[in-house]
Order: sequence, then C-alpha cells, then structure tokens
Amino acid sequence: MELRMDGIGVVPQAGQTLLELIRDRGLDCDKLSCRPLAAKIAGEVFTLNYIPVRESDAQDRPTIRRAMEASQGEVHLLRYADEAGREVYQRTAQFVIFLAIRQLWPEAVAKISCTLGPSVYIQVENAVDFSVSALKARVETIVAEDIPLIRRRVSLESALDRYTREGQLDKARLLKYRSVDYFDEYTYGDFADYYYGEMAPSTAYVTVWDILPADGGFVLLYPDNENPDTLAKMPSMPNFFSVFSEGEKWCQLMECETVADLNELTESGRIRELIRVNEALHEKRYSQVADMICQRGARAVMLAGPSSSGKTTSANRLATQLRVHGKKPILMSLDDYYIDRDKIAPGPDGQLDLEHINTLDCDLFRQDMAKLLRGEEVELPTFNFKTGRREWRGHKMQLHENSVIIVEGLHALNPAMLPQDVEPNLIFRLYVSALIPLNLDNHNRIPTSYLRLLRRTVRDYETRNSSVQRTLSMWASVQRGERRWIFPYQENADVIFNSSTLYELAVIKKHIYPLLTAVEPEDPCYEQVRGMVKILNYVKGADVDDEIPPTSLVREFIGGNSFYR
Repeated sequence: MELRMDGIGVVPQAGQTLLELIRDRGLDCDKLSCRPLAAKIAGEVFTLNYIPVRESDAQDRPTIRRAMEASQGEVHLLRYADEAGREVYQRTAQFVIFLAIRQLWPEAVAKISCTLGPSVYIQVENAVDFSVSALKARVETIVAEDIPLIRRRVSLESALDRYTREGQLDKARLLKYRSVDYFDEYTYGDFADYYYGEMAPSTAYVTVWDILPADGGFVLLYPDNENPDTLAKMPSMPNFFSVFSEGEKWCQLMECETVADLNELTESGRIRELIRVNEALHEKRYSQVADMICQRGARAVMLAGPSSSGKTTSANRLATQLRVHGKKPILMSLDDYYIDRDKIAPGPDGQLDLEHINTLDCDLFRQDMAKLLRGEEVELPTFNFKTGRREWRGHKMQLHENSVIIVEGLHALNPAMLPQDVEPNLIFRLYVSALIPLNLDNHNRIPTSYLRLLRRTVRDYETRNSSVQRTLSMWASVQRGERRWIFPYQENADVIFNSSTLYELAVIKKHIYPLLTAVEPEDPCYEQVRGMVKILNYVKGADVDDEIPPTSLVREFIGGNSFYR
C-alpha cells in the first residue's frame, strides 16, 4: 500500500514506523518549526512510533492498519503550528519535567495548576531544597539522553496496584472509574506516567523551553506559537492568576479538587450540596461586583468574555443584583453595532471574519456611549441577523439618575470601544470566563477551554439545531478570534468572574455524551471528539437537573434558564 505523507508518496515495509519513513524521505528537521511531532490519519492523531503496516504470521500477507485503510493512505504530519502538534509537544515537555522531579526529589508531589498564556504553572510540595536551577540542569540531561517514549499497555489492576504503592493516590483514585480493564502508560526506569493524548517519539524533541521560579513551584514556558524556534514571552497576568487561585480555594472549600472527588460526591449524593454551595458562591460574587459598581458610581458596565462563558446570564444576574441597590439596569449588546454584511471585506481565505473588530461600527458606538453618559437621548440600532443588515426601529434610550448600562459583547474590553473624553470611573469593566479548576489527576489538568466547548456543543445542538461536527468545525476559528480580540484585554478588567461550576461536568455528561460517541472515527472532527470523550469517560454522570436553579449559568446551556422564557 502506498502512503502519501504531506503529499509525498511512500511505500512502507511491514514493521516500519512513521518516524522511520519520515527520516527515509528526508522530512525530519532539527528546527521545531518544521519538525513533525505526530501524524493525523483519518481524523485521529497517532504517535510517530505508529506502524502503518504490521507484520503478520503469514509473512507474505502483512496487515494494513484500520486507520490507514480508512484514510486511503493519507497521512498528515503535525507540527507545532498545528494545535494538535502543540499539545503533543507540551505533553512531552511535561513528562520530562515530572521525570526530572521524580529523579531529584522522589518524595515530592508536583501538580499542574493552571495555564498562563504560553506557559503552565506547576506547584511543588515536599521537595526538600527545591531548586529551579537544579531542575533545569536535570531536564537538559534528560533531553540530551534522547530517551524513547514508548507507550505500553498494562492491566488496570497492576496499574492501580503500582500507583497506590508509589503514593500516587490521585491516579489510583481516578483509575477506579476507568471502564476498561487495561491502561496505557509511558515508563522510564521506575517512573511511570500517563497523558491523555499522544507524545513525541523521544525526549530529544523538547528543544525550546524554559523554567521560571514562582511562589510554591515554577512556571514551564513553551515556544512561541508564531515562531516555535524561540521562546514565548511570559505575560504578566496577576488578575487571571488571582482568579484561578480563588477557584482552587473554592475546590478546597467544597472538597472537590479532582474528577475523583466529583465522582465520590455524585455517588454519595452530596453533589446536591455541591450545587447549592457553588450557586451560592456565584450569587455572592455577583453581589460583590454590584457593590463595587455602585461604590464607584459607574454608569456603564462593559462585559466581555470568550464563547460560552455565560456572558448573557451574567449580565442578567448582575442586573438583578443592581436592582437590589435601587438601580435601573439597561441591557445592551455590541452585536447591534455590526456593520451590514455586504459592507465587510472578506479575508484572505474569502470568508467573512465576523469576530474581527472591524465588523463593528466602533465610531458609532463610542458616539452613542458618550452621549448616553452625558444624559442625552440616543436612538440605538438593531442588527437583523436574518437579513445581515442594521435596522433603525425607533429604539431610543436615555439614562436617568439610577440607570446603569450593561454592555455585553466580544470586544467590550477593547480600548477602541471606549470614548476618550469620558470620566474613567463611569466605566466598569467585567471579564467573564469559565476557568474550571478541576484536575483529572496531578499531572493531567482539564484545559480551560474544555468546559466552554462542551457548553457550546450542547447549546448549539439543543437551541440552534447545529450538529456536533458543525460546532467543532468552527471552534478553531472561534479560538483564533479569542486569542486575538479577547485574551489580550482580559487583564484590563476591573473584575474577572469565573463562571465555571465544579458540578457541571457530571450534569452535562448526559446531554453531550450520546452526541459525541455517535461520531465515527473517519469523521474529520473525530480527534477533537475523542479528546472530549477521554475526559468524560472518567466522569460519573449525575441526574440532578432538578437541583439547579433556573437562573444558574449552567441553565444557559442545558436549558431551563428563566432569563430566556
């Protein structure tokens, strides 16, 4: 069978790995920017140690692998520029880090805490004389040793026994919920670990990295996304880090720091208490934000956040809390300031980038906002999404003594949306995002975007008749827009509100799991789906929708939200 690797014809011999074929054809590279890290075949991501044609007992009849047959021989090599390639690289770097810690401080407990832009913060406990310089030196040694990263399959029973003996109870507790009786892991010496996805062929692939000191641990810095041969710049994100740290305190307060904790709460029935406490914490936080707005004397709230973060529900719940203060909140949407679709120039790919700030009439919004804050009456536009055009329906607005505008939109924190001659204290900036602090185990965190993707998939299916495939096909574009237009301005916020709930994975599973498991391996979005399913496979579903209040953020996505009736 002939393969086509990035369009180049290759005839594999039985037993040859993808890596051997890559090197035979001169497709390998020393630079990270062009070096293949893994391969995508028929919608799935495979390690470069994958063997396309296996030897069989009958030497004259080798076995073609299922994925190769499904792809008809097409192999797409993944590099750092590909999101899946970046994930492979980052998992490999984390394996090297945890191996180095195990070798230097065998009794230490290292835990991935949160992502900070192009880096990840890792906490370290019980490491006597911990030193970043010593850790960096050991990582350099491990990389230079070019240790092959070979995955091996062991019985679930033996994996549970070893992790329990080694004191890695976080892994042992999680594996109790695994539904199959085997477990795949990577080992070196007496160190064994597992990551929920593929890794590079060896430790030598980790060529661009740095380790920076931080309170309670360190920060692992990754390559720059645009120029992978250089290190990314470490951004200053004190507000984001503070909110994530607050989320971890919520986890401790509610005794729910890992998926195993959540499962045990579900099994015992205490998840209902978790829901009540989590919802009470959210309500308290909305109340605190309303207090801050009133104390400042702000007349407008600019509310932004990435897709499926719960912006609409947050705007309504904040409005309720402002009413407690005697205010008269008015809800506005930046969507009504869209420019007519036929006046937007398409991008280089011929498509309209509807998340670009140039799709909004920023000048008109600034003028309207300045007039409103001066007490003038303004006629507001309404955007008709069916016709793709702005309409004027006589919708007039004027602020009175106790009025507060709440403006919701993708670009609400962008300085380009704010009038220059307005007193800064009149504007309050609020950023909302679902920063889930739950970990699968100490070495496997749940990505911050994971919960938002689950939310969006369920919501689009239930309310917009959109398939899983359609939602996932747009996700990469959505994330590009977020990286360009939302994340750079999140630190400008007066308050960052964490809209995630610790119970949500258990509740949302019954809504989304059947949709995900219906996607076939040959589907182009299968790898995304498989990544989502891998995490949900460890989550015990909870049928407790009756406990979730009608104003909950979760209701915005699973249905029953009273703000939309």
